[in-house]
Amino acid sequence: MVKVKIAAFGTEQLLSRISDYTNNQRDIEVVFFPYTNADETIDLIEKAFMCDVYLFAEPLSYLYAHDKIQSKRLPAIQVAFDEYLILSSFYRAKNHHHLQLNRMSIDILEQSCVDGVLRELDIDQQEIYTYSYAASGTWNLEKIAAHHEQLWSDNKIDYVITSIEQVEKRLMSRNIPVIRMSVPKLNIIRSIEEAKSLATLNQSKSAQIVAGYVRLKDYPALKKMKGEKEASAIREILHQILDNFGDKTYASVLSCHDDEFVLLGTRGMLDHITNHYRDFPLIQEVEQKLTIPVHIGFGLGLTAKQAEGHAKLALEKCEDTEGSSCYIVNDRQDTIGPLGVKKSFSTSKLYQQLIHKARLNNELSYNFIDFINVRNNEPFSSNDIATYYSVTKRSAERTINKLLTGDVIKVVGEEKPYVKGRPRKLFSLNQ
Repeated sequence: MVKVKIAAFGTEQLLSRISDYTNNQRDIEVVFFPYTNADETIDLIEKAFMCDVYLFAEPLSYLYAHDKIQSKRLPAIQVAFDEYLILSSFYRAKNHHHLQLNRMSIDILEQSCVDGVLRELDIDQQEIYTYSYAASGTWNLEKIAAHHEQLWSDNKIDYVITSIEQVEKRLMSRNIPVIRMSVPKLNIIRSIEEAKSLATLNQSKSAQIVAGYVRLKDYPALKKMKGEKEASAIREILHQILDNFGDKTYASVLSCHDDEFVLLGTRGMLDHITNHYRDFPLIQEVEQKLTIPVHIGFGLGLTAKQAEGHAKLALEKCEDTEGSSCYIVNDRQDTIGPLGVKKSFSTSKLYQQLIHKARLNNELSYNFIDFINVRNNEPFSSNDIATYYSVTKRSAERTINKLLTGDVIKVVGEEKPYVKGRPRKLFSLNQ
């Protein structure tokens, strides 16, 4: 099961509640980004580039990050600050704090939420002052707090209902009665489900088919030298190896010619391949059990035809090698390989680059080092990152931009597109 990675932005208190509601859900992984002030979200959002979807626990944090969300096309969900939230806040004011539902000031994202509840409850709006920070066009906490303070100074209100923790603290320091809205559990759960649905939809759009061609090298010459019986026995051993591989990766194995087999699979085979770049078990087993080299070419594509075409390109790449070898051509025609040959790099140097140049935190830095290790330090594209981390294409592209900005990676070439469009870039470590 591929987990959906959700980046959650909010105060410690709100994130703690989100954690309570999600810690038993096996299909998601929530990465928490707490802040003291909502404007910190602008910087925090850069640290969440490995996540599939962005969840904002407060509307103010979303508004601060809005321009970045739009420019980078980030998949974002907000916890709803709606009529249900207003209604529950009114209930607490009246029944827990024993206050009248008048002579009060409220700040909220959309004034229409307050107006709708007041009409439904048939409450006179004349002594209720609503500050809509969406309508005002400013997310300045000082102005929002000053609005409440001025009404208090003018003796127009008896208390404040605020949606912002920082405003609550400021008003409390000035001895102004204030109640902070408590986000209902239902609103949080709904936003989590929306985030999961959005991420799942994005992932489904990038589902891939994997094809593989496996060929015994110089099989006709082997038959002449060893005879039909021994050559056939070697072929049967290879067939059994591939059947076992197919069982492990949920792939189908088809006999194509005397010297060639075809593999067809999807996520299971793709995950196995990308998790074994350095120590590809299939190549190891072939070399141990066969006396003749084998060439293996894997291809990725959005259709079976594309995947098979790319697998043939990968198989052609094997012709340049003497012994057994394996290459991959992905859906963007990146060539990766040979698999099973370890390519070293300095993990300590990479860690320093990630921390000091790209300014990533420890967890994200270790994640990227794992990615390079598993990929055997091969050139990679944004699609490779998307596949490895099971994130969306857009999320992977944000990762690339972050690493390029920090000079952690460099452009090393361009892939040949199989459809019309601009060339796509390949990257490697800048070491």
